[in-house]
Amino acid sequence: MRLVLAVDGGNSKTDVAVVSERGDVLATGRSGAFVPQRDGVAAALDVVAAALGTLPAGVPRGGFDHVSACLAGADLPVEEEALAAEFAARGLGADVVVRNDTFALLRAGASGPWGVAVVCGAGINAVGVSPTGAVARFPALGRLSGDWGGGEGLGAEALWHAVRAEDGRGAPTALAAAVAAHFGTATVEEVVLGLHFGRIDEGRLHELSPAVLAAARDGDAVARSLVERQAEEVAVLAEVCLRRLGLLETPTEVVLGGGLLTAGDPLLTSLLKELFGRRAPRARLVTAGLPPIAGAALLGLERLGAGEPALARLRARYASS
Repeated sequence: MRLVLAVDGGNSKTDVAVVSERGDVLATGRSGAFVPQRDGVAAALDVVAAALGTLPAGVPRGGFDHVSACLAGADLPVEEEALAAEFAARGLGADVVVRNDTFALLRAGASGPWGVAVVCGAGINAVGVSPTGAVARFPALGRLSGDWGGGEGLGAEALWHAVRAEDGRGAPTALAAAVAAHFGTATVEEVVLGLHFGRIDEGRLHELSPAVLAAARDGDAVARSLVERQAEEVAVLAEVCLRRLGLLETPTEVVLGGGLLTAGDPLLTSLLKELFGRRAPRARLVTAGLPPIAGAALLGLERLGAGEPALARLRARYASS
């Protein structure tokens, strides 16, 4: 019985699953954040090793017939190649395919192997796959590569507007009070100084996203402008993928994932429906019903040539968990 090692490496956690070619999940494990761009490739693979170390006794931890790894930080082909080489060097499997984590979201949410996925979590990214296997994707290097938004980006924008509202350079906004309240300070300036001197972790800025959504729902003009721009960024990523792949006129699933898009915020949801209705009316918005690790495993099973019964067995396992 051939085995797949599926890996979903994310900015907050790393999941692994050992799956038989029949679609049975033999074991799962979890460890910490997979951040090769910060920690390096070797340290990132140590996180995968730690997840494998949590598997029950008797479950293989190497020598898999195929490794299907969908990883945050694998944004460029050269990064995918470096990570795949490290998987192979550690004896995890001779046949290794490393993809960006957006591919796992797409496969977990779409009814088949093609469509478009947009993830808006800490950052923002998208990928599209056509029925012929053609791929449309982006470098996803943040503002360097033209990206805007996600939890971290939205939080940074909220702080920028809050600072300017407090000192008089910008329009009044409820975000000023919301930012200070979230970090437990009397003023926004104290938040800025805390970030500057390292007393507040800059990685916490994504925590401001719910406050932005709430202020926008309550009618704050500045906050609403940020939510509108976030909706625009999600829509344009999907639209460009569809256009590049020649799918704008083809009924196509667009899978939405990441904390901002799965939170079900009514304003953001209504804005997205309106934008897609105008710009990509043949698209069908769906939210992934399975976790990304299931997407990585489905991709792995398809690599082995597994049939629909195996794929259905895997889907049922994760749908019931």
